[in-house]
Amino acid sequence: MRIWDTIWKFQWGLASIGGGICLLLMMLITVVSVFGRYVLQMDLVPGAFNIIERVLFPLMVFWALPIAHREGIFPQLEAIPAMLSPFWRAVVGLVVLVVEILVYGATLWFLSRFSWGAFVDGRSLQIATFYWPMWPVLIMAPLALVMILLETGRLVARDVGIVLGKTPPPSAGYGTTAHAPDII
Repeated sequence: MRIWDTIWKFQWGLASIGGGICLLLMMLITVVSVFGRYVLQMDLVPGAFNIIERVLFPLMVFWALPIAHREGIFPQLEAIPAMLSPFWRAVVGLVVLVVEILVYGATLWFLSRFSWGAFVDGRSLQIATFYWPMWPVLIMAPLALVMILLETGRLVARDVGIVLGKTPPPSAGYGTTAHAPDII
């Protein structure tokens, strides 16, 4: 389906390009900072630790969460469903997905409230002697959870189709990786 291909490409772009740039910047800042501190005896990147800890690392993690969920890297209930018939496997998968939706939904609600509060209150991050607004980093957490909820909703629809007999069960395994096409 076209909409899922677009969502998956967006997730892939965030994780690979955005996360890759964050990782590259983290490495460069670390190398330059260590070189300046130990060779030149000066701080070449003021606030390097804060930039990495409070900006780059959280962005990298939140941008990778949706694709990690879609690819099945998150812990999954696999031992019991593997012994069941495709119908009961879909039922167990459906129950697990509903619990996931409840957890992700509650987390999204609280993260959205926190992010909105940071925007309204004008909360900031101190990086060296400067103050940066916090909301551009914080808004990525609700965005990641929205994408995870979209994927989980797709999987619920798939499992409901299997339980109702309208969709054939997947032939290769039952994880989410068997159903998400490669984007590369």
